[in-house]
Amino acid sequence: MKTNTYNLLTINCHEAWIYQLSQMGGALEIIHDEPGHRITPWDFACRPLPDNGRLISLQQALSTPTPYDCLIAHNMSDLLLLKEIACPKILVLHATLEGRLIEGDGQPSKEETQAIMAFYLQKIGAHGVAVSQLKSTSWQVGGDMVLNGADPDDFLPWSGEIAAGLRVANQITIKKELLAWDLHQAAFGTLPVRIVGNNPDRPGVIPAPSWQGLKNLLSQHRFFIHTANPTLEDGFNMAMMEAMAAGLPVIGNHNPSSPIIHGVNGFLSDDPAELKGYAQRLLEDRTLAQTMGQAAQTTLREQFPLSRFHQGFSRAIETAQKKYQALISAPTR
Repeated sequence: MKTNTYNLLTINCHEAWIYQLSQMGGALEIIHDEPGHRITPWDFACRPLPDNGRLISLQQALSTPTPYDCLIAHNMSDLLLLKEIACPKILVLHATLEGRLIEGDGQPSKEETQAIMAFYLQKIGAHGVAVSQLKSTSWQVGGDMVLNGADPDDFLPWSGEIAAGLRVANQITIKKELLAWDLHQAAFGTLPVRIVGNNPDRPGVIPAPSWQGLKNLLSQHRFFIHTANPTLEDGFNMAMMEAMAAGLPVIGNHNPSSPIIHGVNGFLSDDPAELKGYAQRLLEDRTLAQTMGQAAQTTLREQFPLSRFHQGFSRAIETAQKKYQALISAPTR
């Protein structure tokens, strides 16, 4: 199925996700100076600016004479900030509502937040899209579920030359409960494991130097780690998909949405001693890690192909366009 190309507008947030979106083709304008947002216009260490991407100011977006096929927002603040732009709109739900409430002050309540979100999306004719079924159920906005994806051909051949595990995680201190960090520490704290990500409060834990640098790390390490609280987070995320695409087996805890089959493409356990034992097996046996990593790559191709994301998000844009057209076509009272 061939997807259409679109003229899209989004706000700079989740560079990895935006980079994935850009591969649909078409023009992509990215607002880089949202008030209250970080100062960096684009994190070039995370991803290169897409060839079809252009960084613009908020004022440029508000004054552009070119109609956008769709505006892609990442939170309610984005929608409110860009409410004057007359075009179809999509709200992408990257996290569970429960997780957001834990990171915030818990106000308003879950039920109030769900009601506010549903009311506003209906009022402006916007469409909700979640990156997993868990997130869709959490917010209950009645939108689409479009899984992220990865392409093994974008990654380097796996060597596993470094006998160490790898984990990619940002803001660990804030997200400890979401990431089941106590389990991670109990299982892997004494083992050779490199943690990569934006964590200024953790000495020695820094982001990869570049997208190519992250690909190098994925190709060199023996296995990948993903632990998550099953009530707050999925048994997979984009970093894990990319690790599987690069040919790494995954070690983590049991989660209903995990694509890991124990003993086939990785290992699963809720017991830290067992997890440690599985990690030690892969550290000692590169051939086993290679075999399981190849199985993980096969799983990635079957369950998280990038083409499926492109097709799913193309359908979501078409739905957003229909909702917006119905809104502007409705008789005024």
